[in-house]
Amino acid sequence: MRIPFLLTLLFLLTASNYDKSDSESISDESNYLSDAKKELIKEWPNNRTINLVFHGHSVPAGYFKTPNVNTFDSYPFQVLKRLKEKYPFAVINIIITSIGGETSVGGQKRFETEVLNHQPDILFIDYALNDRKVGLEDSRKAWEKMITRAKQKGIKIILLTPSPDLKVNLSENGNELEQHSNQITALAKKYNIGLADSYSRFKKIKADCECLDDYMSQSNHPNALGHSIIAEEIIKWF
Repeated sequence: MRIPFLLTLLFLLTASNYDKSDSESISDESNYLSDAKKELIKEWPNNRTINLVFHGHSVPAGYFKTPNVNTFDSYPFQVLKRLKEKYPFAVINIIITSIGGETSVGGQKRFETEVLNHQPDILFIDYALNDRKVGLEDSRKAWEKMITRAKQKGIKIILLTPSPDLKVNLSENGNELEQHSNQITALAKKYNIGLADSYSRFKKIKADCECLDDYMSQSNHPNALGHSIIAEEIIKWF
């Protein structure tokens, strides 16, 4: 009787370790959106509308130099343009549920009624820039609530690290944006979902040329060029 017990225990420990290592990694870019990509290549009359929902603050909402909203230069619509070049037969619906000035705490409160009601195929969450107002702990709780609820619905999720704020020195290790970026990366690994890491791209630009101003319309809002950096990180998943 002791041998079967030991074998069972060994199996459970092995399975537990496998699950942990398997879940604690960012999803694979090459296959995470494979189901969506199969739908995107279908032609009429076999295709259907693919809903991409962008949930967050002023940046995905399209604010450039406040109060101007440059919708068609914002990264959600740059993503749409690039996707249409790649998938000419696809019907793609871009849905913006972002609100300028909002944090993830506020976004989580309206998640059920104003985000999930759109039945997203793919959900993008971008709140880190504003989440400095609520801190790491409260923002982590809000992100996790949205992530777990969306996963329950079978929705694919891509988290976004923050775009720059010129008042923050991206060259300084452990700055407040980097702390939120690290937390978001950890969440993507924990839940084995997607990550569009624009923060690392902007940090490299800062290190290479000290020219972040060229990518910004104001201190905390990217211009069209800055939005293109974010769009490029998203398009990698398609």
